[in-house]
Amino acid sequence: QVQLVESGGGLVQPGGSLNLSCEVSGFSSDHHRIGWFRQAPGKEREGVSCIFMHDRVAYVKESVKGRFTISRDSAKKTVPLQMNNLKLEDPAVYYCAADAVGYVCADYIEGYYDMDYWGKGTLVTVSS
Repeated sequence: QVQLVESGGGLVQPGGSLNLSCEVSGFSSDHHRIGWFRQAPGKEREGVSCIFMHDRVAYVKESVKGRFTISRDSAKKTVPLQMNNLKLEDPAVYYCAADAVGYVCADYIEGYYDMDYWGKGTLVTVSS
């Protein structure tokens, strides 16, 4: 059974950093993609970044490119999302998701396809 558990959310000032983590379990191989998504109050969920666990090829949404970095920690079986220079438009519940169907990361992040497995989310607040 696939399980995803997010951690690392919290309160940070504008310009600050947070490192979210997604603990992944239940996959029998590394041929799956892990994505980070976010949903702010009153807004639709949007994709942030995604990584293919097999070869570490990643995709980052244009709006956070240069500030957010996704990676893979094979030893810990986690997918960190390093968020730097956080802005007032970044607060949201951040969700980790996974899919093994095989669409490219861009298709998930840009909203063409939905991922099958979801965590419960972690809250990120940016406030001065």
